[in-house]
Amino acid sequence: MENQKIDEELDLVVVGGGIGGICALKTYLTVNPSSSAALLDNRVSLGGVWARERLYTGIKTNNVLGGYEFSDFAMDGKKFNVGYDQHIPGEVVHEYLEAYCEKFGLGEYIRLGQMVESIARDDSNSSGDNDGNSSWVVQVKNDKTTTNIRTKKLIMATGLTSQPYMPKINGQESFQRPLFHFVDLKAHQPELLNDENQRITVFGSAKSAFDAAYLLADSGLSVDMIIRASGHGPAHMAPPRVTPLKKLIERLVNVRLLTWFSPCIWGGEADGYSLIRRALHGTWLGRKIVDGFWWILGNDMKTLNSYDAHPETAKLKPWVSTMWIASGLGIFNYDGDVLDMVRRGKIKVHIADIDFLSEGQVHLSNGQNLPSDAMVCCTGWDARPNIKFLPDGVETQLGLPTSLDSLPQETLQNADAHVLNQLPRLKDQPKNSNQQLDLKSEGSSSYRPLRLYRFMVPCSPHLASSRSIVFVGMAMTVSTMMITQAQALWAVAYLNDTLDLPTQTDMQWATALHTQFCKLRYGVGANGKRVPDFVFDAVPYIDMLLNDLGLSGKRKESRLKEWFEPYVVGDYKGIVEEYLQKMKADKKHV
Repeated sequence: MENQKIDEELDLVVVGGGIGGICALKTYLTVNPSSSAALLDNRVSLGGVWARERLYTGIKTNNVLGGYEFSDFAMDGKKFNVGYDQHIPGEVVHEYLEAYCEKFGLGEYIRLGQMVESIARDDSNSSGDNDGNSSWVVQVKNDKTTTNIRTKKLIMATGLTSQPYMPKINGQESFQRPLFHFVDLKAHQPELLNDENQRITVFGSAKSAFDAAYLLADSGLSVDMIIRASGHGPAHMAPPRVTPLKKLIERLVNVRLLTWFSPCIWGGEADGYSLIRRALHGTWLGRKIVDGFWWILGNDMKTLNSYDAHPETAKLKPWVSTMWIASGLGIFNYDGDVLDMVRRGKIKVHIADIDFLSEGQVHLSNGQNLPSDAMVCCTGWDARPNIKFLPDGVETQLGLPTSLDSLPQETLQNADAHVLNQLPRLKDQPKNSNQQLDLKSEGSSSYRPLRLYRFMVPCSPHLASSRSIVFVGMAMTVSTMMITQAQALWAVAYLNDTLDLPTQTDMQWATALHTQFCKLRYGVGANGKRVPDFVFDAVPYIDMLLNDLGLSGKRKESRLKEWFEPYVVGDYKGIVEEYLQKMKADKKHV
C-alpha cells in the first residue's frame, strides 16, 4: 500500500446510501461531531432499496405509517401525504430519507454516483499484529476520475439487497427475450407494460415475486408464476392485520411475550427471561405449547387467505410451518387483491423446476412449455458485496462467504451440539429439499454463512482488535428500522473503542453459536444457511446490543406493557443521547 497514491484522508467512510448507511453516518457524526466523513453510493439518488431508480410502480413498505421511520424524525402523515394504517409508497420513503438528511445536515457528507471498485487493508502504520492501527484504502470511480481514499474507520452498509443473485438456466442464451433480476424491474417496466398482449414469466416465490406478479397482472398482462418444486415453497403472505383481535402483524412479532415462543439461542441471556424460555423450550410440555402457538398463528393466516377455497390459490399455501419462516414473511400491501387475480387466471401458478429455455419458451420439469415475452427472476441476493477486498484472503478474515470458513470446524460442531441441546425442538427439521438454484453442494462457498460477531464485526484477531471495519444491515428481518438504529450505535461504539469486547475465544464462540443457530432455526423456511435471518427474535437481539452498550433493553413504563405492548421504533428514541451521557458519567468516575 506504500506505493499507492492517496488522494484524500478521512476519519470515516460509509459505503452504501440506504437506511443503514444514513443512520450509521448520522450516529457517528452525533458521537464524533468534528470528524471528517463521507458516505459513498454508486446510485445517482439516495435510499438504497428506496433510490428513485429502483422504485417500480406501486412499491410500498410492508409497514404502515409510523413503522418505517427513524425515532428522531417522525414521518408526518400530513406532510408526506400518508394516512393512518396506510402502507407507505416507495416515493414517500425516498422523500422522507432526503428530508432526514436535510434536517440533520448530512448532505455535505453524501457522495452519489461513486462506484467503490476495491477496498484494501492498509497496515502501513501498523507495527504489530494487534496494535490496532489498521486503516483502509477505498478506490472510487465515477464518470471522470478514480480516487483513492484512506480512512481510519470503515462502515460497510451495502446490506443484503444490493447484489442480485441471478441463476444460470440451461438455454438462457437462446431465450432472446428480456431476462433480468427483480432489482431491474423499474428499468424494464416501460417495455413490459407497453403491450397488454404480452405474457410474462415471474420466477420465484418470495414477496418480491408476488410484487412483480401483481404489478404485471394489474397492468393487464398475463403472468406465469413459477415456484420451484425443489425449493422451500411460497412465501408466507399475510393480511396486514391478523388474529381475531386484528392486530398489525408487523407489530405482533415485536410483542415481548410472543417472542418467548420462538426458540432463540440469545433470547434468555439477552432479555432476562431465561426461566420462562427454559420452561417453553426445554421441557416436553413447553414444546407442545410452543407447537400449538405456531399452529394457531399459521392457521390464522391460511384461514384469512382462504387458500383452499380455490384450486389455484391452494398452490400458494405455504409448505412449512410458520415457525420456520423469518424475513420471508410477506404482507399483502397492494391496492387490489392478488389472490383474486390468481383465481381469475390473470396469474397462473406453476409448481415445477425450469428444465431449460428456448426462444420465447420456458420448459418446465412437469412437461409444460410456457410461451414467454420476458422473464423476471425474483431469486434473491448474494450476501457478498460486489466489491473486491484486498489483499487476497482478507474476505475470509472479514467473515464473508468464501470457499474457506473463518471459524474452525470443531467450534462449529460444538455450536451445533449446544444449540440442539438447549433448543431440542430444532432437531426435528421440516422435510424439505430447499436446494440452491444452482444446485451446488453444501460444501461450496454459496453455503458458507456470514461469520460476523453480533452479525456486524469480524472476529479474526487482527481485524477485531483494530476496530476499523464494521458491517451494518447484514441481518434480514421485518423489524428493519428498530434494528438499524441499535446496530448503528453499537457499530459507532465499537469503532470508537468505547465498547468492551470479550476474549478472542469468546468472540469466536458467540459468532459460531449465533450463525449456526440461524442455520438450524431458519435454514429451511428462510435464508439462515447464508445470512442472519429472523423474525420473532428481533427484540431480544436489540436487547443483546443494548446490553453490550450498558443500556437497558426494557423500555416500557410497566411490566404489563413490557410483556403485552409491541415494541416500536419510538421506544428506542434517545438511545444515542443515553449512551453519550453514560460515557460522560463513566469518565467522571475514572
